[in-house]
Amino acid sequence: MNASTPIAAEAIIPVTKDMVSGIPPIALVIPDFEGYATLRLYSNTTKTEIGCYQAVMANGATFSHPKAVGSVLAIFTAVALLASAATAIYGVNVPVMRTHYAHSLSVLVIFELFQSFFFSGALSLQWPSVCVAWWSNFAWSAGMINNSGMTRSISNFLGTDQGNSSYGSGVSITSLGSSALSQIYGKPGKPPGAVPPKAGARTMMRQVLDRIIGVRDVAGASASQDPGYSWYGGMSGSGLPLPGVWSNFTGELSEIRIPAPNAFLTGFVWFLIALVIVIGLIVGLKWILEGFSSVKWIRKDRLDFFRRHWVGYVQVAILRTMMVAFFMMMTLTLYQFSVSGPAGVTAIAAIVFATFLVGLLGIAADCCFHRLRYGRYESGFDHVIISRKKVWKFIPWIGFSWHSKTTDADETAATHIDSPPVLGSFPMFVIRYVDDDPLRPSVNEDPAFIKRYGWLSGRFRRTRWWFFALWFLYQFVRACFVGGASRNPAAQVIGLFVVEIIAMIIIVALNPFEGNRNTAIAVYLLSLSKVVTAGLSIAFLPRYNMARIPTTIVGFVIVITQGVVAIATLILIVLGAISSYMSLTRNREDFKPRMLEGIRYKYFTHLERAALDIPPAPPPPKEPEKPAEPIEPYFKVNSVHREPKIEDEDADVLAAMTDPKSQPIVSGRRGRANSALSTSTVPSGLPFGARAHRASWSSQDFTLWQQEMMAGGLGKGGHSRHNSVNKLRHSSGTMAPLMQSPQSLGSSDPITTSGKQYVVGGGQWPLTVGESSQGSSAENLQEVTIKE
Repeated sequence: MNASTPIAAEAIIPVTKDMVSGIPPIALVIPDFEGYATLRLYSNTTKTEIGCYQAVMANGATFSHPKAVGSVLAIFTAVALLASAATAIYGVNVPVMRTHYAHSLSVLVIFELFQSFFFSGALSLQWPSVCVAWWSNFAWSAGMINNSGMTRSISNFLGTDQGNSSYGSGVSITSLGSSALSQIYGKPGKPPGAVPPKAGARTMMRQVLDRIIGVRDVAGASASQDPGYSWYGGMSGSGLPLPGVWSNFTGELSEIRIPAPNAFLTGFVWFLIALVIVIGLIVGLKWILEGFSSVKWIRKDRLDFFRRHWVGYVQVAILRTMMVAFFMMMTLTLYQFSVSGPAGVTAIAAIVFATFLVGLLGIAADCCFHRLRYGRYESGFDHVIISRKKVWKFIPWIGFSWHSKTTDADETAATHIDSPPVLGSFPMFVIRYVDDDPLRPSVNEDPAFIKRYGWLSGRFRRTRWWFFALWFLYQFVRACFVGGASRNPAAQVIGLFVVEIIAMIIIVALNPFEGNRNTAIAVYLLSLSKVVTAGLSIAFLPRYNMARIPTTIVGFVIVITQGVVAIATLILIVLGAISSYMSLTRNREDFKPRMLEGIRYKYFTHLERAALDIPPAPPPPKEPEKPAEPIEPYFKVNSVHREPKIEDEDADVLAAMTDPKSQPIVSGRRGRANSALSTSTVPSGLPFGARAHRASWSSQDFTLWQQEMMAGGLGKGGHSRHNSVNKLRHSSGTMAPLMQSPQSLGSSDPITTSGKQYVVGGGQWPLTVGESSQGSSAENLQEVTIKE
């Protein structure tokens, strides 16, 4: 075979039912079905492989939709970016602006989440195709955006446009074809799987080929009327691995058709493009506002702080963009060092690596020194209290707190280890900073510090403002494992898993973010996603040689976990945009929609409380529940009925009761059977036996009563009916009856009238009253007998 002489070959490989009988039916409907056909060419002279063709088969269902899904994610990220930038430029009071900025959703956290998904595929493992397809939707966040012209230019610059690449695939071509080599050139009598003798093989293949070629001729003959044979798919791009190889970073990049050697320069070029876009947006906004102000479309003082400090905003935006791209550039540069590319690209990677690492870490160190230079350090031992708490009010969690920072009420509970909320405590050596000036404003209240270093510490709590330094170290360690340890899969995956567990414990214990939404994403969702992904990835190590079906199942678990986190992030982006709108309208009295007015008030109250970073007051102790009282017999008075009295039957009172003028309402109902008194004269609303008294006395009554008093009638004679009527009088002057107490009855003189007969309502009641003694108590009253 001469390399300068091209050769052509054509073959049709038949696929029988026996060959596909082992494929489960579910594999034909699940997304990203793994199936590929491989054709290898061997030299009969050297008995070595001289060529290989491989094609991937798919069922049309896939998780890979970079254009659709990636565009939606980019739109949501742009909304979060605009909301965050708006809170950073609106206002005149720098500490207040920082407070509202801290509660907007962090774009840094969003990019870190999406990049963690994508760079999970950079581990040197045998990934299932479902994971690679899912991660391709987040490639844009890491600067891996395929552009054919850019890819071609970078390949020409690198000199890698020389066919397919197999670096990092995790499986060598020789190992893949070793079994086929033994089958082709093995001796007869090999174990099952060896090819039959040449004559029998040629006869069988000739029959199969004749049948298939006939079917193809029929399809070609009808091509004028129907499409006939259709070619599905496309050629694998130059510099890409064999189709169906999803191992390492090379296999993940092949899904978006970017060669692995081009990864660093592709990401770096898109980073520079993003930097130019950010600078252009800030400068453009500045001049647009100036133009609107000159034509009086807006007030002259609208966003005046931003318009006067726009140069500082440009500088901060550049540094913040570098901070967002820190992990991405560290990973890509370390990966470039590991692949040992051309010297020119390696030199560029070294410059970028030094710029990001030394530059950003140097600025972080300068920030810490600028704040901590006026103070001293104290060392000693303190106790860490481990207690139970709940996340989101229902998820059990473990909380950590320092014994020295607990209040007096909490200190008592902390010393009692057996108390329910406290699990235990352990001593720890600590070094604390003590400021020389106790009245010095905190980092979140110092305008000069915020203007200079707010892009680093603006989103963190007052007591966790230094967390950015720890974040840089954590991201650098992650980049070393993901990008720099690609040649040792076991150390790479297990080491990354340990780092993620330690980082999760530290981040949850520190809880550095001031805003609740940033805390939910960065502290809980992101940390949990990283730990789950790294832990499940251990199952894909080559030493375990897991079958492809269990591998796909584990891959689905990873996709579902990351999918839930991604959906929760999109929801929090929407909520963050709403809260940012409330922050931008904080100076308006009339807020719309009015239905959110109560939520807006609670939100502003939460902002003021969170800015102080003071631990919440412990809940008041619950009062001991009183033991239930035993049920005892009891009574309850529902109504009181007044029975008729003797003095109610006086003649003048009865005459008043029978007067039609004083009784406007007449009832036709009769009383009980044993009563001869007609109820036709009873006023409406009064109970049976009650009567209405006169509203006032006449002068004649008063004169008669006065004469009786002067004659001493009250001491010996009968009790005056006028006094009786007076006692029944209501204070309001109405005709309602008045109840008399036993004491008042006992103090009255007994009635001595006897043998009188009263005519009431046409009936006659003979009233017989016996004599009584002169006693003064109610018990001395004689029995009154009423007969019909």
